[in-house]
Amino acid sequence: MSSSISKSADGIKAMLPGLFLCLAIAVPSWIIGIFFPVIGGAVPAIIIGIIVTSLLKKKTTFEAGIRFTSKKILQWAVILLGFGLNLSVVLKTGKQSLPIIVSTIGISLITAFLLHKVMKIPVKTATLVGVGSSICGGSAIAATAPVIDADDDDVAQSISVIFFFNIIAALVFPVLGNLLGFSTDTGEAFGIFAGTAINDTSSVTSAASTWDSMWKLGSETLDTAVTVKLTRTLAIIPITLAIALFRTHKAKKQSGSAGKSSLGKIFPFFILYFIAASLITTIAVSAGADAAIFNPVKTLSKFFIVMAMAAIGLNTDFVKLVKTGGKPLVLGFCCWVSITAVSLIMQHILNIW
Repeated sequence: MSSSISKSADGIKAMLPGLFLCLAIAVPSWIIGIFFPVIGGAVPAIIIGIIVTSLLKKKTTFEAGIRFTSKKILQWAVILLGFGLNLSVVLKTGKQSLPIIVSTIGISLITAFLLHKVMKIPVKTATLVGVGSSICGGSAIAATAPVIDADDDDVAQSISVIFFFNIIAALVFPVLGNLLGFSTDTGEAFGIFAGTAINDTSSVTSAASTWDSMWKLGSETLDTAVTVKLTRTLAIIPITLAIALFRTHKAKKQSGSAGKSSLGKIFPFFILYFIAASLITTIAVSAGADAAIFNPVKTLSKFFIVMAMAAIGLNTDFVKLVKTGGKPLVLGFCCWVSITAVSLIMQHILNIW
């Protein structure tokens, strides 16, 4: 008993330097994200992490804590993310946009799969870019990465690609919406367009707020866009669960009879905890609880993601990232264009635009 306690204490002690290093990077990155929400905290954390790791002469002292942060704390972040999803409210208010959301997610995943085959892009990178583009950017990548056991380089590359097109979308979409002739009397059409075709919440908020300001619509466009975006975020649940079940089945098949005994190691159970957190929020709010009580947990989730991105930056090979960055960028562009096109087509079919 005392021996196991001693080992646990030694393990925690070994992790502390790396944990504090990730925390030291996460705090200023989080502050940058507050002042510049379109940029967010994840990308600065990765960049600072890459810079710091290039300056470290002896990284061994920090490795245990960095590894723990990039794996376990990332999983905790995903679980806590579930407390931000009230399933009943989101589905009720977002059902009009549901056919568009399903179509855009489908085309992005198909595009990612085809280009993975044609361009020989690593399957994990293609999966992360496809899921990040189609669902909700960094949060979807954070949820999917542990499920597919993605390398830190894959995560850093995918986050960078998503970030690049987030910035472009926030700047270009209001102009594009005007050129396409979206109604300026109501924010519904552009709100649905922004909510379904822009991948990250920060850029959705920025583009929708700009449209409201351009046409003096108050917060009408923003309310619509955020609701649609939240509905789209729900896709994290079936997508990650489907990927987890597929990989579990594949692993069990490869391991034969030994697969049954190793199910706990194969299946990422944190996804089930994420779903449970969503259900807790849904039930609590339905019973009359104020949804605001979950805000601190949601904030902690976002901070944990930034902290995990700091660890990923510390584990990223910058030279490799630059050398292999061209194909994922092309993939991200193709996913982004296909999502935008399908969103417009579906809105036209449904007589929204």
